[in-house]
Amino acid sequence: MRSIAEVSRSGSGTTTRPKATSNTPKHALLPVAIRQSLRTPLPRASLLKTIPSAQIIGRSSLAAAHRAYSAGHAADESFSAFNERYTQFFEGVQDLFELQRGLNNCFAYDLVPAVPTVEAALRAARRVNDLPTAIRIFEGLKEKVENKGQYQAYLNELKPLRDELGVPTKEEMYGQAL
Repeated sequence: MRSIAEVSRSGSGTTTRPKATSNTPKHALLPVAIRQSLRTPLPRASLLKTIPSAQIIGRSSLAAAHRAYSAGHAADESFSAFNERYTQFFEGVQDLFELQRGLNNCFAYDLVPAVPTVEAALRAARRVNDLPTAIRIFEGLKEKVENKGQYQAYLNELKPLRDELGVPTKEEMYGQAL
């Protein structure tokens, strides 16, 4: 029987498997076909340039890699549709996480929510029994409006609801000026 080295040199294509002995090198234990495949040259980079990238990557992964940065409905949504959507959302809130997630999303827009939307959010805060979130709604309004006059208009409009629910503002709690 010929040795592995002789079979490799002759290239006869014989795929006999060597018997492992203590002095047999580890690389000799690999099948001959694997070693021969390792010797074949890899495709050149110049050949890869001629293949369209869609064939290399796969068309489905290209479509999945495209990310739509517009949220879809947000770009075309009117102010009244925005308020209607969030008013309905806050009317259906059943737990604190849902309420806080909705408030984060609502206040992330470049819009200040209308009074009915804020009323629905305050009632949702009462429904889940979370006074700190109700107080933070007013803090969020104070940050979103352009001036103190607008914030005062919100406070005046929501005064009956605040009294009904017992929601103080941060300024009332700490005796701060607007």
